[in-house]
Amino acid sequence: MSETLAQGLARVGDPVELLRNVDYPAFTFPVHPEFSNWRSESRSWNETVALMDQSHHMTQLFLTGDDIAEVLSPIAVNTFTNFRPGVAKQLISVDHEGHVIGDGILFNLNHATAQGETVVLIGHHVLIDWVRFHVERSGKDVRYRLEGNSNMREGDPTFYRYELQGPRAHDVLEKLLGGPVPEVRFFHIHDFAFAGTTVQGLRHGMAGQPGFEFFGPYAEGETVRQALLDAGAEFGIVRIGAKAYSVTPLESGWVPTPFPAIFGDDPLFVEYREWLPLARTGSIGGSLHAPVEDFYLTPYDLGLGRSVKFDHDFIGREALERIAESPARRKVTLIWDAADVAEVVESQLTPGTPAKYLEFPKARYGFYQFDEVRQDGRRVGVSTDAGYVAYDQLYLSLASVDVDVPDGARVEVVWGEEPNSRKSNVEPHVQARIGATVAPAPYHHYARTTYRDL
Repeated sequence: MSETLAQGLARVGDPVELLRNVDYPAFTFPVHPEFSNWRSESRSWNETVALMDQSHHMTQLFLTGDDIAEVLSPIAVNTFTNFRPGVAKQLISVDHEGHVIGDGILFNLNHATAQGETVVLIGHHVLIDWVRFHVERSGKDVRYRLEGNSNMREGDPTFYRYELQGPRAHDVLEKLLGGPVPEVRFFHIHDFAFAGTTVQGLRHGMAGQPGFEFFGPYAEGETVRQALLDAGAEFGIVRIGAKAYSVTPLESGWVPTPFPAIFGDDPLFVEYREWLPLARTGSIGGSLHAPVEDFYLTPYDLGLGRSVKFDHDFIGREALERIAESPARRKVTLIWDAADVAEVVESQLTPGTPAKYLEFPKARYGFYQFDEVRQDGRRVGVSTDAGYVAYDQLYLSLASVDVDVPDGARVEVVWGEEPNSRKSNVEPHVQARIGATVAPAPYHHYARTTYRDL
């Protein structure tokens, strides 16, 4: 029987020490790393049109039953007044103090799956596990089917999923349909007819560009993909591999893995830690070495405040009502200084202990990446996700900083651990300070000239 999170905590004592040193497997996207090269691929959604294969890397939780909304609403900051077929929402859960546990995309499908499921929650397993826990203990008419990603699952997934993004995405779809593209509201699902079948399409933007996420039975996926590629050929369509796909959050402004606020003393979380396997908890990487509460973030810290609706009772409502009046932090983009990035890279090529290896295009060595952001000798926030945006030739990170730190301000990102943790993907290294400029999130490409040389 696998060790639970509660047992791991009893063995180590401190959640931060436990997760800083746990040997959690590296998160990889189980698709081709590159179809051409990741630099050109990652430029395509800004220049022409990109096709991203999302069929394999996310965990999916398929739900059926009459009480789905009744079970989900008390653990979601989102409203369920508009929860109906053809609508999706970014589902967000928080603890009693308003700190985020996780988020994912909840689809209310136009068409049930072959197994009869009408709702699917897609994302990292962190929120999905929290939802499973509540379904199991609810006693309500809700049943679920857990589908791991293609690294963890045998056989094909239920759905293919293709993201069509970029300034020419509309042209591709217009050619496929042989006429005008219907007006579809953001985060609504529309039925499209092409490739000889019905294709469900969610209107949204994965990389900060207009487009659709198309999905349907996996057996039809190859035919649909080829139809998209054929229609997109004249518009310069580019297939996106795992490396380029990994940087899309930096441009859309979505923080992929906020640290889950599941370590409180409330009996509900004590029970949850006894239920949750340690192997599904994740690992911490980065320079932030502090009490676990310093890793917690609210929806307002992450730019998700617009999703919080006080039209229903949910865990954390009272706390978020107070926080909403005066949030402490805000989400930003940090534009890293080129010279400091180059110095970190150069340290790998000179004698002595180098800085922590800086990966291109995505720099993460923990499931939860948390690096200190400092200004004038004090911590003013955390950097949570970093990587290289080839379109602008900039190294960026998403961060949450104190609200009194304005756009254009100068800060430092502390890169690397002190002391070095025992994770197998952490080599001996010294910490480095990387200067950065605060810019808006989502990142706008005008920041290349507006903020780069401040």
